Amino acid sequence: MKEVFVAAQIVVQDYDWYISDIETNFTPEGFSQEDQWMRGEDLAFLIQEYDLQFIWAVFSAVPKGLRLSVSNVPYVDGNPDYWNGKDPGPQLDGALFEIACWDSSATILINLPEQAERSFISNYSDTRLLSEANATRQAESLL
Repeated sequence: MKEVFVAAQIVVQDYDWYISDIETNFTPEGFSQEDQWMRGEDLAFLIQEYDLQFIWAVFSAVPKGLRLSVSNVPYVDGNPDYWNGKDPGPQLDGALFEIACWDSSATILINLPEQAERSFISNYSDTRLLSEANATRQAESLL
């Protein structure tokens, strides 16, 4: 995740995060693989301090200080909304954007701010869009 945040120029501390559907390569002290809220400062420390690989996880970014009621927990493993060709939005109501780690082999970016999206794509030129709507929007923004 450290590389994802850097590539997208996302300042982790600017948001609070709901992290769900978590599987990691190990569990550092003070962290749990249970669904949880994290302050941006705590998440920034976690990813800087530990070489932690998120195999599966959904990171839902919300405005700082906001703690939403979570009735439908965001998930990545087996989520058909990523692959049905439609333009997916963040799963957590009120989330600004979502980053999902998919089986250690892909990173799924949903509703990223435009500058973050452009920065990520410029750093990872093999990025592929999930939907035709996203592809059309991306092509129009390049004109």
